[in-house]
This record gives sequence, C-alpha cells and structure tokens, in this order.
Amino acid sequence: MKKVNIGGVPEHFNLAWYLTLKNGEYKDQNINLRWHDYYGGTGAMNKALRNGDIDIAVILTEGIIKDIIAGNSSKIVQTYVQTPLIWGIHVAHNSNYKTIEDLKGTKAAISRYGSGSHLMAYINAQNNNWNLEKDLDFEVIQNLNGAVEGLTNGNADYFLWEKYTTKPLVDNGIFRRIDDCPSPWPCFVIAVRNEFIENNTEELKTILNIINTTTQEFKNIPSIDRMIANRYEQQIEDVQEWLAITEWSQSNIDEQTIMSVQKELKALDIIPKIVNYRDLVHDVQ
Repeated sequence: MKKVNIGGVPEHFNLAWYLTLKNGEYKDQNINLRWHDYYGGTGAMNKALRNGDIDIAVILTEGIIKDIIAGNSSKIVQTYVQTPLIWGIHVAHNSNYKTIEDLKGTKAAISRYGSGSHLMAYINAQNNNWNLEKDLDFEVIQNLNGAVEGLTNGNADYFLWEKYTTKPLVDNGIFRRIDDCPSPWPCFVIAVRNEFIENNTEELKTILNIINTTTQEFKNIPSIDRMIANRYEQQIEDVQEWLAITEWSQSNIDEQTIMSVQKELKALDIIPKIVNYRDLVHDVQ
C-alpha cells in the first residue's frame, strides 16, 4: 500500500477529505493517505512541502504561488475551491478600533511571513489606499490561538482570517469583526511536490478522482449543514450561508487566473517577478 501524506487547515473547507478518509476510499485503491492538520496555515504547509513532510497540500492560491516562485519545488495540480475566501478583519472585542481607517498604521497579526494572513493584509491595505511601506506593521502569532492571545494582550491590533472559522470567536465576545476582505481569486488549490508528481502519477490521479467525486456531491450530502456545524462548532445559519456561497472545483487553475494573481502580488512587491504558467501548474489528467 502506497503511503501518501497530505496537509490542510482543520476547517470546514476540508470536510470532504475527512469523509473520503473515513469511508476508506483511498485504502480501497491501495493508497494509505494520511491527513495532517496545519493550524499555522499556508506558511506552515509551504515549509512542510519543502521539507518533504507532506506530498500534497490543500493550500491558499496566493501563498503557494509566492512560495513556488521563491523556490518551493511543487506545482499546482488543481483548483480545490473556486470561490474567493472571505477574510474577516478582526479586532479584540474591547478594542477602540471601529473602522478600517482606524487600523491604518497599526499592527496586523499574521501566522507567519508569506502566509495568507500576511498577503491579505497587503490586499486590504491596497483596497483602502494605504501606504504599503508606512501603514503596515506585523506581529507573527503562529496560528488562531496565537491571534486570540496577541489581540487580547495588545501585542497586535487586527487579524485577517477566514470569516466563518473565526465566527465562534466573534459570537463568544473574543473578537469583533470590523469588515470583510474577499480574496480576488479562487481561494484553495491542491499543490503537490514535483518529485511525487514524477514518481506517483497514477496514485495522484486516483486521489484527485476520489476527492472530486465527493466535492461534486458535497452540498447534497444529507444533513451536511448539521454535520459541519457540529464538527466545527459553528451556528447552523452561518454554515448554510457559507454553503450557499461556496463552489468547489474539479479542474485545474487557468492561465488567466495565475497571471492575475501574479500581477497583483508583483504590484504589491510580494513576488520579485512573474513566471510562466507552466512553472507553477502541472496537468495530471
């Protein structure tokens, strides 16, 4: 049986992976797929891909593009979630900050440099015409628990994280959400180490076929809203709203989207250059 390591954030987006693993669908195809939760998000998964700790990552589009350009020997093989990620802009519940403009020049909590929370702070700054050199400052907090501690203690002032993941913290009076900041592109892709692609093409095809079959049918799974609400401690109405606006993908990311993401990252000085589509993307099928 072929052992394959895969990583992702422990969030509702990845429930389809949990269900296929629970059903033993990979083992039925002689693949021992081992899931690893990455609470540190995209930055932590990029490091794991580079180190060979995982073979596959379900990862933020902008984060993996930046890291491949920076030398991560991996490729995007598919879009996983087609719709943008809705990032909530959060402050501590008792914070004096009330508006986006109040946050100008204050300190953003980020999981690590190069992470989604880091890159989206730049997007938010650009959206609000801030000076990207003077009006941005960062505090590395590792993960969501670190953000709770950092904002509560005043080590950082605001934090961008997926809106529905952080909603329980808002409901419980720990965070207050000031606004939303959608990513300007499909949010999650599936990235794979080049070495794994070269040596395990058939296994990779099998894994993608299994997950794609489930994501195609995901919204029609009986009581899926209750399952998500219970597993991720969310309100059922929030889950239903999230399901209504979220679309999964079963195809690869297109060249126009790849170029659009790169142009945005280059304009923000996050990447040093724009590379060819084939430097970032591999077609498995």
